[in-house]
Parts: sequence; C-alpha cells; structure tokens
Amino acid sequence: MNKQIDAIGAQAELHHQYFLGLQLMVAVEESRQVVYDWMFRLFRRQHEEKFLSSFAKLGLDGLPHAVACAKYHVLSNGVGGVAVEYMAESDSKAWVRFRYPRWMYAGPAICGIPVEASRGFLDGWYAQNGVSLNNPRLGFVCVSEDVTGQFGLCGYFKEHTHDLAPEERLQFAPNESVPGFDPSAQPAPPDNQWNEERLAKANRNYALEYIRNGIAALSQVVGAERAQALAQRSARLTGLQHYPVMGGQVGAVDGSVQDAADFLQSMMIGMGDECSVAAQTDGSVIVLQRGMRVARGLDGSTRENLLASWIELWRGAIHSHRTFMDLSCAVDGEAPDTLRWTIHPHPPAT
Repeated sequence: MNKQIDAIGAQAELHHQYFLGLQLMVAVEESRQVVYDWMFRLFRRQHEEKFLSSFAKLGLDGLPHAVACAKYHVLSNGVGGVAVEYMAESDSKAWVRFRYPRWMYAGPAICGIPVEASRGFLDGWYAQNGVSLNNPRLGFVCVSEDVTGQFGLCGYFKEHTHDLAPEERLQFAPNESVPGFDPSAQPAPPDNQWNEERLAKANRNYALEYIRNGIAALSQVVGAERAQALAQRSARLTGLQHYPVMGGQVGAVDGSVQDAADFLQSMMIGMGDECSVAAQTDGSVIVLQRGMRVARGLDGSTRENLLASWIELWRGAIHSHRTFMDLSCAVDGEAPDTLRWTIHPHPPAT
C-alpha cells in the first residue's frame, strides 16, 4: 500500500508542476489580458462544478453564508493539500488567509505570475459565491494578494446590508487589519474517513482537475490549436524537468527500456488505472494502461486535446532518461479507455 500511496503522491506533484509550468508559459507568451481571461474561465468552471455540490459533503448547509463560504475554502483547499486559515468576526463577516508556500505558485515561480492571474480567479470564483447561493448581498473583500508584494492572498466574505451590483461583488481594502488566528476555531471535515490513502487521492484529483479544466478553459480563450501547442510544450518540459523527482518517488531506475516501462507502470497505478507490461522481440516494451482516469467523463475535442497534451508529459519523462529512447502512444481502437504506450530503444524523434 505504501508504494501505491507514493505513486499517487507522485502523480499529484507532477500535475501540480504541470499546471504551474502551463501558467508560466502562458504568462510569458501571451498578453496579461489572456492570463486574466484564462484564470477567470478556469475558476468559474471549477466553481460551477464544485462549489454547491460540495456544500453538504463538507457540512456547511444551514450556516450563515459568509461563514459557510470561508469554511468552504479552508476545507476544500485543505483536502487538496493547500493551507488556508479561517477567522470569523461575525455571522456576516468571515476571513480566509492562504499561507505560504502558495500551492498555486510553488517556489520562486511566483515571481513570474502577473497580477491578472489573481484578479481572474478572484472574479471567477470568489465574486460568484453570492450569486451561486442566491444571496445578492454577499461579496468578497480582498485585503492582500500574492504577487503584489503584500502578505499573501487574504480577505473576507461579507454579507452587506444592500444588494450588490456586479462590480461590487469583488472589492479591495488593502489597509484593513486581519483578526488573530485561533487554532481551536478551524473547521474540520464532518467525518473521520480521511485516511492516508483517501487524502493522497484527494490531493492527486485536486491537481488533476486544474489540468483537465485548465486546458479546456485556455482553448476558449486562445483557440484550440494555440492552447494545445502551449499545453503540449509545457507538458514536455515538465516531464523532462520533473522525471528525477517522480522517479525517486516511485523507486524508478534510470536505465533500460524495461526500467522505463516499469516506471510508467508504477506511475499509472498511481492514477488508479490498471497496467500491464510486455517486452517485444524488437527490443521495445509495451505498456497497456486501462481506465484512463485523466480523461474520465470527457468526450469529443475536449478529451482529444487533453490526451494530446497529457501524453507529452510522459514523452518528456522518457526522454529525460540517460539511455536514449522514444515513446509513442495511441488509444486502443477496440477499447477507447485503454492507452497503448510503446517505448522504443532508439533516440527520440526530432
């Protein structure tokens, strides 16, 4: 079981790094407006998929809306491995403070993220809470942001005494004082079923959803062809750069084609998929991956674009090996939930 948990954790970290790499590539190669539009669409999509559907699961039904929203962000982010603290002033005013290191911008990469990314996800998610709860008086007041050089993302949900206009749902008040932290007031999930394995899977799925939704949202902003080019190149670079880390997490050997196949099998088991490995007479090795959690529930161009980009993660990882080899991949024509990976013992194609 420990090996499986290690593989699940390796997948979580890989997709976290991939999302960060994609953000940096978009920030470097596209305009600040594109960054804002992308983050807005991504977080609005995440909000519409997750916010209301998770309320009951997190035990938030019946609470004052400002308190419920603040507790939601602590609980939902905590399940994904993101440290957020909660401070309530009253039933109508409740604070959240994200602690460092920030999950969204790991390490010094935060220095390459424009402020438009912050504004996009604040508008896309935080400003929408009142709308989703059918409470026109509920808004979010941001007191500090990450990339502005303040003390990190922090603010409060507030139920005002009047209905808010759309432009009032997100406000900024950088000079307000933040209440002190009370460890005894921090919310906890409503049950005790969050064992090590379930928490590891939640972390993995948290990171994975940013990739699944992020590529789709980017396609809406810059078009499918451009989005795929950015997503594929950042995936390949992430795989190349991150292989030594994830290889170490699953005990991989940087050696032969067979070793590379064993690495792939270990990692895909961390996705919750079934894998089998078979050596071929020409020196190549085939890995059959059944289940394809990464594309579960997706269809059409959304599924195709995601897979085309996601495959590049693993091509990068294989190309990172000391021994030159290449990787090809195809969806099984008779089993659309199966990927057929073939590792070839020769230099990568250019």
